[in-house]
Amino acid sequence: MRSKVVTYSVLTLGALAFLFPFYYMVVGSLQTSPDPSIAGAFPHPSNLTLENYTAIDGRINLLKGLVNSGIFTGGVILGTIVFGVLAGYALAVLTWRGRSATFALVLLVQVVPFQLLMIPLYVMIARDYGLSDSYLGMILPFFINSTAVVIFRQYFLQLPKELFDAARIDGAGEFRLLWSVALPLVRPALLTAVLLTFIGPWNEFLWPFLITKDATMQPLAVSLANFISNIAASSTNPFGAMMAGAVVLAAPAVALFLIFQRYFTSNDLGSGVKG
Repeated sequence: MRSKVVTYSVLTLGALAFLFPFYYMVVGSLQTSPDPSIAGAFPHPSNLTLENYTAIDGRINLLKGLVNSGIFTGGVILGTIVFGVLAGYALAVLTWRGRSATFALVLLVQVVPFQLLMIPLYVMIARDYGLSDSYLGMILPFFINSTAVVIFRQYFLQLPKELFDAARIDGAGEFRLLWSVALPLVRPALLTAVLLTFIGPWNEFLWPFLITKDATMQPLAVSLANFISNIAASSTNPFGAMMAGAVVLAAPAVALFLIFQRYFTSNDLGSGVKG
């Protein structure tokens, strides 16, 4: 009992320390007059208002920004899942010449920062392909994610080989094996890839800003970055305006995690193998 009390006490303290910055961000966004002291974390009800959020909605089109972010992020997630599953399955289950070398190249891609490739990618996407001021131009550089390939490969490697052998004996092809045997057993990998992929493009503002200067096509992160850097400083409450912008940008990511976190459970990968 004493050990459980100590364990839960430590976990509770860790959770409070982790959640406090988010709590302070929300509280700061609701304050009429900013209070940077410790007492500001527990403001008086008379110092709470929604004017900071009203100021954002009056300066930028939140609905249009959310739609643009949804298109941008949804396209990236779609490409990441489709190509990540196909590549991960090929690297883990299929046997072909050059498989190890290909996986080494996938790992090598992860050590190259995206900022190093941004200028060549911009020249290729905007000048050579003519995809500036388009959703496809924003999505294309993020369409394949090497991290997702590694995640799916590692999960597919955990699947018992006997499951695939039995399905092949029954006449199933590789795509049927992937769809009916492999994918149902790697649901945690799918959710992990979706969440990791969602965070990147949802918070990305530099690449979409380079591709399009059209405000009607810019994702919410670009609009909020412009608001925080150019408009919030000139408002009556810059601190509250910046905190409100951060809350608006972080809320969808936090909501998505809360919705899917209960599905992060390990599967009994050996349940289909006798003995």
